[in-house]
Order: sequence, then structure tokens, then C-alpha cells
Amino acid sequence: MQAKLDQLTQRLVELDGLLSQGDVTRDLDNYRKLTREHAELAPVVEQYRHYRQAQSDVAAAQEMALDPEMREFADDEAASARARMDDMEGSLQRMLLPRDPNDERNIFLEIRAGTGGDESALFAGDLLRMYTRYAERQRWQVEIMSASESDLGGYKEVIVRLIGHGAYSRLKFESGGHRVQRVPATETQGRIHTSACTVAVMPEADDVADVDINPADIRIDTFRASGAGGQHVNKTDSAVRITHLPTGIVVECQDDRSQHRNKDKALKVLAARIKDAQLRAQQAKEAATRKSLIGSGDRSERIRTYNFPQGRMTDHRINLTLYKLEYIMDGDLDDLINALVTEHQAEQLASLGEAA
Repeated sequence: MQAKLDQLTQRLVELDGLLSQGDVTRDLDNYRKLTREHAELAPVVEQYRHYRQAQSDVAAAQEMALDPEMREFADDEAASARARMDDMEGSLQRMLLPRDPNDERNIFLEIRAGTGGDESALFAGDLLRMYTRYAERQRWQVEIMSASESDLGGYKEVIVRLIGHGAYSRLKFESGGHRVQRVPATETQGRIHTSACTVAVMPEADDVADVDINPADIRIDTFRASGAGGQHVNKTDSAVRITHLPTGIVVECQDDRSQHRNKDKALKVLAARIKDAQLRAQQAKEAATRKSLIGSGDRSERIRTYNFPQGRMTDHRINLTLYKLEYIMDGDLDDLINALVTEHQAEQLASLGEAA
């Protein structure tokens, strides 16, 4: 680990030199790349500097301990420095974990109603509100890409784009089956019903061109947009449906009055879905060699239960139960997300230990 940290320290010095050159901003793409790398390395190198200072303090205390009169004080100093080193070692290990290249990307969040009919569609609407409120807390932008509303005001399916720094890193463990247990508004006998929704979190491609989509592999159909319950109905064929023939992926967008904008949105979602399918195939291959509790990419897996009568939320992957359901449904997700991130880092450290 120390050799790697020495290497990163040297690289930060190189980056300081490159970024101080007068003509560095001529190539803006390269400038952004250098500043991003500098921002990633600076906190690691700073922590390593504190670690080396603690090492130096241990050496100085050991030298001081040679004087019998100073031994007790020196032993206390050495113990304190070693404790700091232990704390920082764990922190440095986490900082050196392999970074997910998609972590800083915007995301497409897709919520689909599953078993449970109208109640499932209403719960899809509740989940959308939960994630939208969380996005607001993070000061991210929310853009609805496609929505298919149900008769009672929920969603059969809704896709939103969340635009913000680190959106994927915070929400990437939300993919999977979400189950709700509550008394539906339509239930006259007061019985608790169970219904479910599926959530998919997909990193946005840098550009549609980054994903290899052969124009010959897609079929584009246009049709008239239709709204539920007497909403505006288009007089022109502005709605767009794109079918990716090799994979069978179908994307529809009809929220915009412009066919061109609907097509642009649909292509972005299609690119994200193709990228996501590739990502899940890779995760499945990794899961075959090492069982991962979270981030396995398996959408059919039930990951979480929201029990309204008991006011609790349980994440089944890490056996975490929180009795603050009202706050969670209002977008207070940090305790949950931090626990998932911590568990994932522990898994990564364990797998690195096995490989060593």
C-alpha cells in the first residue's frame, strides 16, 4: 500500500506542474481531465501526509524513550501516534479502493409498477416522490423523460433523469424489487395489502454516440400521444417509440409536444438501457466468481420492504431496519445509502484481501 501511495504522491506533484503551465486551458478536455484527477488524488495524498507524520512521531517517541526520565511520556506519545496510524490506515485503504467509472454520472431512474394493480401504481408514485425529494436535498435537477400514468394518479411506468454530481454513486444500489405493505386507500375492510415495484438505476452515457447503436438496428415509430382522463391529446404524431432490434429493448417518449425532442429523449434512454445491460452482464460474471450482497445487478431480487403500519423500512441485503418510514418516504435517505456504501466498501476490502 505504501508503494502505491508514494506513487500517487509523485503523480500529484506532476499534476501540480502541468496545471501551473500557462497554456494548460488551451485543450479544455485535457484540462478538465487533469483537474478531475487532481481533485481525486489531493485528499488521498493529504491523508497519507498525516499518516507519515504519525510514523515520524512514533520514531521520535522511540528515540525519546531511551532517556529513562522520558520513557513514560514517550510511551504515551508512541501509543497515541500508533492509534492515529490505525485509524488512518483503514481510511487510506478505502480511499484506494477501485473507483466505479460511472460514479460521477447523471442517471436515468426507472420505476415500474408490478404486482398489486392500482396500489402498485400508487406506490410507484410514492417512490418517485421519495427519490425526487432526495434529489432536491442534493440540489440535483430532475427531468421527466417518460411517464405512463394510472387512472388513480400513480404510474404504471415512469423514467426520470437525475442530473447532479455523483448521482450514480449515491443511488446505484436502489435497483431491484421494492415491496410495500399497507392498507390501500381503496380498501374498505382495513386489510393490509402487499404490492411491489421494480426500480432500475442506469448511468447516463456521456453521449449517445458513446454507445454503439447501429442505425440499421433500430426501428422508429411515431404515433399520436394520448393522455389519461381527458388530458391533452395531440393532433399530430409527436410520440416516438424506438425498438432496438438486437436486444428487444423498447423505449417510448410522448411527454413533449415536439417529435424531435421526444426522439432525442428516447435515444438517450435507449443508450442508457444498452449501457446498463452491458454493465449488468459484467456484474453477473463477477457475481459468479464472488457472491456480492449488493450491486449484483439482479432486478428480480427483492431488496427492500416498506411496512407502513409498523413505520419501518427493511433493506434485506444488509439486514438494516429503520423505524423512520415517514422521513424516508420524504427523501431522507442518507442513513440508508451510507449503510449500503459502507457495506459495499467492506465487500471490496474483503475481496482485495482474498486476492492478496
